[in-house]
Amino acid sequence: MSALLIVDHPEQWPLRIPGAEVISADDYLRDRRFSELRQARVYNLCDSYGYQSAGYYVSLLAAARGHRTMPSVATIQDVKSRALLRADDELEELIQRSLHTIQSKRFELSVYFGCNLAERHSDLSRAMFNLFPVPLMRASFSKASSTGKWRPSSITPIPVGDLPESHREFLRRVIENHFARRGPAGRSGRSVKYEHDLAILANDAERSPPSNREALKKFERAARAQGFDVDFLSRDDFGRIAEFDALFIRETTYVNHHTYRFASRARAEGLVVMDDPESIIRCGNKVYLFELAKRLDLAIPPTMVVSSARTDDIVRELGVPCVLKQPDSAFSEGVFRADTREELSAGLQRLLSRSDLVIVQSFMPTEFDWRIGVLDRQPLFVCRYYMADGHWQIYQHGERHRKEGEHETIAVQHAPREVLQLALRTANAIGDGFYGVDIKTVNGRHVLMEINDNPNVDRGIEDAVLGDELYERVMKVFKARVDAEKQSEPVA
Repeated sequence: MSALLIVDHPEQWPLRIPGAEVISADDYLRDRRFSELRQARVYNLCDSYGYQSAGYYVSLLAAARGHRTMPSVATIQDVKSRALLRADDELEELIQRSLHTIQSKRFELSVYFGCNLAERHSDLSRAMFNLFPVPLMRASFSKASSTGKWRPSSITPIPVGDLPESHREFLRRVIENHFARRGPAGRSGRSVKYEHDLAILANDAERSPPSNREALKKFERAARAQGFDVDFLSRDDFGRIAEFDALFIRETTYVNHHTYRFASRARAEGLVVMDDPESIIRCGNKVYLFELAKRLDLAIPPTMVVSSARTDDIVRELGVPCVLKQPDSAFSEGVFRADTREELSAGLQRLLSRSDLVIVQSFMPTEFDWRIGVLDRQPLFVCRYYMADGHWQIYQHGERHRKEGEHETIAVQHAPREVLQLALRTANAIGDGFYGVDIKTVNGRHVLMEINDNPNVDRGIEDAVLGDELYERVMKVFKARVDAEKQSEPVA
């Protein structure tokens, strides 16, 4: 993929970057060569992104041509929003920590591809770049006279002609490092040419990740076989999303979490994303699932949604033992069994302190739960997850360790037809992403327990039947969707 550095005045650009072509904004907008170029990564370094300026049109036409551009038009509009400049709690703390020693009332932070010369400002620079992915950015801050606290006041591009001589060597290293990761010749200077770019969001520190390292490696190999260059991202890489054609989230997702922000930004930038933000919202809340099941007349355990500690009503309707669920619980965490009225009351108080609504269900003990993996509206794998030894759940969480039950993977065609039908009805009501549907079989009756976006795929478990074909199928779906997206893009 070609890398284009777009500037107003090429003669003012002080650096030569291997593998990147420096061209004027006028040439990019008017030269037929660029309008006919099918794949390019465009770095818009124009002096201004003002509405209908040359810099604005570079990003606008790049989107129309199917080129990956930084910044996007959406980012250009975001930069103007004073609402977005109001720091959230995390950014607020970072701003104060980074700038607390500065004595003046104003401060300008030069951010080059998310980096700053001063090490003490590195975290703040990355955070600002993640919020506003502008290649050469000047972030201005002002100190409030009344509180002494710093506040962001404006974001503007740094004109190429304003780059200080003393910053140029640093800028060269930053850009070369950026291209080494996402370079036009492939990651780390690979000679292999790839048709598309795939980002996989993962977290090495996660206690219960959706995929173990061996599975991630298999996803990477399968993606490369489908023509994707692959890069693994962490939460600190939020500002790089626009560089890719697709995003595959392999970190446990939550709505009030960076995984949801990654999915939303990817969707806004036109990437194929799995799982999409709508699926994260819908699968991430058991109250939503309860209402969906009622509407579709899906079999579920006897269930109550409560907003107060109505212990007597719950015992009368569901009895004890019963199961209390935090609406956004995952991996058996935030799920409690109450064996007595007293445990029920205490559990309700605990969960209602976190959420205004709590799910309570009849306890339905089984030897195992079905997990049906559904991808693109078709069953992908079928597992039986057995309860942890001596425990009523698949996972038993301890202070330091987590114990889990045995597992058994079977061929899709050998699964009970009614289980598959229930799983597909549920998943297809959510969307066309990648889901894991959990079902219990009690006295011959199949009952929906929950649906998860971003389901587990671990080497040796979910792939025990299909092997490498499981990973290939996932990446073939990505390839088909990216190709369809490219074909539907308008041509300038």
